[in-house]
Amino acid sequence: MSKSSQRDLPVYAALTIPTVTSFPSLKTLQVSADGQVCFVTKNSAFILTPDHGINFDTSSTVGSLPSGGKDREDPRLAALGLGWFKTMIQHDKITPTRWPEYSQAWGAVSLGSIDLSLSSVAISPSGLGSNGGCVYATLSSNMDVNLWKAGKNYLKGEWSLASRLFSTQVSNVTQTLFAHSAPRDEDKFDIASVLKAQTVCELFPGGLEWTPQADFGISPTPCVDGSLLVLGNRAGSLTFLRYRPGADPQHVQTLPVANKWITQLSFSGWETTVLGTCGGYLAYGVSDGSIGLVRITQTLQEDRDGFLFTPSYDIVITFERGPDLVQEESQCSFAINSLRWIHVPGRNPILVHSNPGRINLWSPPSPVHWAGTRTLFLQTQKTSIDSSAFHPVSGLTYIPKHDRLIVTLLDGSFHVIKNFSFDPAWATRGATDNGGPYEEQLTSEALSGVSRAVFVKTEKEGVDSGDMLRINSAVGYDGDKCFMWVYESARPSDFSYKHDAKHSSMLVVAQMWDDEDDELILGRLVEVLALSKPASACSPFQLLRPFLFHLRNPARLDRLHSRFLEIVHLPEGVQAEDHSTKIIVPHSTLTAVDDGIRAKFRLSLATHLYGWDELFRLRMRLCLGDFAWKHAVNEERRAECGVVAQGLLNAISHRVLRTIVRHLVAAVSLLTAVSDVPFVSRMIVQSLLPGCPADLSEEGRHLSALIQPLMEGRPGILVPAGVQTPSMPSDEIVTKLNETCPACGVEVPLQDITTAVCANGHRWGAYCNILWMSGWLTTCHSIARCSVTTFILSTPWVRTCVGCCRKAFLPPSGERELPEIAKGWVVEELLEAVKKCLFCNSAFVSIL
Repeated sequence: MSKSSQRDLPVYAALTIPTVTSFPSLKTLQVSADGQVCFVTKNSAFILTPDHGINFDTSSTVGSLPSGGKDREDPRLAALGLGWFKTMIQHDKITPTRWPEYSQAWGAVSLGSIDLSLSSVAISPSGLGSNGGCVYATLSSNMDVNLWKAGKNYLKGEWSLASRLFSTQVSNVTQTLFAHSAPRDEDKFDIASVLKAQTVCELFPGGLEWTPQADFGISPTPCVDGSLLVLGNRAGSLTFLRYRPGADPQHVQTLPVANKWITQLSFSGWETTVLGTCGGYLAYGVSDGSIGLVRITQTLQEDRDGFLFTPSYDIVITFERGPDLVQEESQCSFAINSLRWIHVPGRNPILVHSNPGRINLWSPPSPVHWAGTRTLFLQTQKTSIDSSAFHPVSGLTYIPKHDRLIVTLLDGSFHVIKNFSFDPAWATRGATDNGGPYEEQLTSEALSGVSRAVFVKTEKEGVDSGDMLRINSAVGYDGDKCFMWVYESARPSDFSYKHDAKHSSMLVVAQMWDDEDDELILGRLVEVLALSKPASACSPFQLLRPFLFHLRNPARLDRLHSRFLEIVHLPEGVQAEDHSTKIIVPHSTLTAVDDGIRAKFRLSLATHLYGWDELFRLRMRLCLGDFAWKHAVNEERRAECGVVAQGLLNAISHRVLRTIVRHLVAAVSLLTAVSDVPFVSRMIVQSLLPGCPADLSEEGRHLSALIQPLMEGRPGILVPAGVQTPSMPSDEIVTKLNETCPACGVEVPLQDITTAVCANGHRWGAYCNILWMSGWLTTCHSIARCSVTTFILSTPWVRTCVGCCRKAFLPPSGERELPEIAKGWVVEELLEAVKKCLFCNSAFVSIL
């Protein structure tokens, strides 16, 4: 590829992050399961969220096109520039552990306390935080580990330290490690217990890893956390922890594996072996250069203690050390500076680890594919006078379409391994296979030239051969031709000192080769919509990022309009195969509601509202339909997108409603007339609206018959004789169903489930019907009813979906007051169970 064509490739983002410095590592730049980018710097972790697919507060995003050049001057390219929501974890505010208070042995010395900095971050699967998002584990240069979660607004709100009960700092993990490694008497700390509490943070930090969420192959996906936070310590042990909301992490196991420091960790991912059991391999690197494996197996064990609305599970976990080392100490005298499993479709994952000047590949034994160890020696790509093959690895990205592994070094060079899955070798100029039209673009020389051209384009000042493109971390952005990396311009050969205030990093998203393949995009979209599961614990923004990113281009979206809608459209037969008809909720015969019953009811609601694969995929389709509506080039296209979105929205609404109705039927003996009947009546009215399936309407009538005794003030057939039940005259029940107008206080009769009009003419949710029935986004600001309960939002304590802008009451755990009519225990538990939007599965944010 010529130099001119290199410069023509678009740069979608060039975001300057001033006065920060970072370290070269695979974990310096990560993408979370919520679709957020985490950039780890010396004092903070910057959390950046790309704006594609988000429709909430988009005016507050930060633009990121290069400061000069063609991309900014061309209006068409400027419109495709990414916007970013920005926030950060201010790690410099933590109080470090004073290790000399526990041990003054030389082996426990922490030199990182002299200049405290943030070394690494591990990110949990989505859904663990109280707001349904990710939890972040941070590792400091003082070997402290802390857990963090977002506050009210995960896009741009504060992630700060506060008291443990209501804080955004979840816990100090270091104290948990002490509690399980140290003797009971704190005056007798020995060196071994201190070393077990010291998580290693070397020059290339990788001493902590958070596994993905485990997939046990059960449908619906149970609400159980199968992820593990793994820490490697100075004592040569692996510590396995399980996150617990509102409490210190659960200590699962401490496994000794070496007699030296554990410096690198990488998990292969979970594989379902049999129904209810999954396993995976944890690779660990030791400071002497050796690498070992630990087999982790998790099995669900059903809890049969007492009445349950849905099965509840505990996890039984076993650990097995591998019989052989992947790499022994005698094989390499250099430290490991990167370690990662690469997943290749159709075969076992391949473990990639690097030492200065070489890339090592290891594949488990297999009768079909290559196995054992292969070593490839890096060749210097002369992009600057400081280029060298001995720079540390800062990026490993696999491109399935071309079966290539792209290795990024600190000096800004890219090195391409071709035929990665069956015969790995370097793809260099003159050594290509001529197997495709883009073969010459996917060589080490070509990609290194592109990265250098992007460097020249994004820098404000002139660039010469003495300027090194210092890429501290690089990742793939769309799974194909677009990459994201963070770099800093440096001149190492000058031996000049640059103090912290002079450092400035640049986040870049750029296209690396020319590949306009519409068929590939559509084919990948079909695959994602067919295979995505809630067990992955990933948000739609993460799973759909490649498509939301590329289809922002109006010309491409218009070109693919018809075929795109065919893919997103509600598949034929889905209505007949409604998964909610399979939901079976055991009926309770109890009459008293306690905390245990409420927790079990909430668990069952969460399981059936978010655990079914079919419903998860419908929500993803609705995300795409709304996105296409927003970016349609004309009204005709927009109307066609609206029709598709309406069908999807109706299907989702009916499935959610049936799930709630069946839970109400199961808990009818636990309902109270004063506080629960208003909500139950709303669900009945909604099930009888025109357009609802006949069988769903019949279930609504059945629920209506069951609550009639309660509404008439007499015990029903489900209530044992002699048991007192809360009751009130039926005319007062009717009055209780009517809400109060937030503007004038006049009662609003329950005549429509989507709108509310009082006697004085105040109209609430006048435009809600458009959004509720079609999924369109134009009037999302006018929604005046809770998308979860349908009550009027007569309180400022609400949360807003960042995807479709629907609003809902904050759950009671947020310590905010609900309207009087919405204070039933069923409503409270439903609001607690709903962590993500019921329609598009996006996260909520709140302002107050």
